[in-house]
Amino acid sequence: MITEHDLPRIFDPEGAAENPKDVVGSRKPALHLVPQSANILEAVVFGHGADKYGGAYNWRVKPVRASIYLSAAMRHLAQWLDGQNEDLESGISHLAHARACLAILIDAQTTDSLIDDRPTAGKSAELIQKHTRAVSLTSPPQLR
Repeated sequence: MITEHDLPRIFDPEGAAENPKDVVGSRKPALHLVPQSANILEAVVFGHGADKYGGAYNWRVKPVRASIYLSAAMRHLAQWLDGQNEDLESGISHLAHARACLAILIDAQTTDSLIDDRPTAGKSAELIQKHTRAVSLTSPPQLR
C-alpha cells in the first residue's frame, strides 16, 4: 500500500514551499486533474475527425456554428444515455465524441472562430435554479 510518505512532497508540514517552482506552479491551471483516460479517448476522436474533415484543427480554418457542434454533442450524449457506449461509425466512445464537440466549441469561442447562433437568451438558468432542491431534501433520481 502506498502511503503519503512514498509520494514526493510538494510542501512541508508548515506549508512553506520546498522548491520555488512549487509556489509558481501551484498558481497555474492543474492540468493533471483531468483524467488521462478521457484525454486519450478524446484525442482518438480528434484523430478520427482530422481524417474525416480535412486535417487537425480544421475548425480554426473556417468559423464553426455553435448549433452544429452542440447538436452533435447532444446526439452523442443521447445515444450514450440510451445504452450505446460507442459510436457505430467510428467505434469510439460517444462520451469522447461529446467531449470533442465541446472542446471545439470552447476553442472556437476563445479563438474568435465561433459563429454564435444560439437562440435569444431564455430562462433556463433561472428555471434550473428555481426548481433545484437542496441535496439534503431529496434523494437523487434513479434511472434504472
